[in-house]
Amino acid sequence: MTSCSPAGGPPDLMFLLSWASHALQAEHAAGLAELGISPRAHYVLAQARAGNLTQREIGERCGVDKTTMVVTLDQLEQAGLAQRRPSPTDRRARLVAVTPEGERVLERAREVVRGIQDEVLASLPEQDREALLRALATLVGGRLATTAAHAPGGRAAC
Repeated sequence: MTSCSPAGGPPDLMFLLSWASHALQAEHAAGLAELGISPRAHYVLAQARAGNLTQREIGERCGVDKTTMVVTLDQLEQAGLAQRRPSPTDRRARLVAVTPEGERVLERAREVVRGIQDEVLASLPEQDREALLRALATLVGGRLATTAAHAPGGRAAC
């Protein structure tokens, strides 16, 4: 890894988080590709598992725009992992359901993701693992929960 921190300056949080995110996304993509899904498809399926959510609601939870959400759901439906049904309360909305095959893939994906996470965290001293996860959860649940008003574009978590 290279460092984008100024000489003698403190670590650059943006660079460190970006590097870690990119490396982890690459590992997830490789592991989930063996199951025939992308990380985005995995997150969408995981959100749909809750049941009775519209594709708009799932897209918002994942930080995915409408067009990307439609493409992702088209792929999931073609693979037999999810299906869209009309909402009984809003004829314009579609509810997303996970199929039995989608449930099987989700279960295997959970194992893949857990294995990668365990492997990554194992490189830290044990006392630092929970502290790192707690600190990151605090940041994304608080100060970094939303995109700044002046920032162009939105977040893409999935």
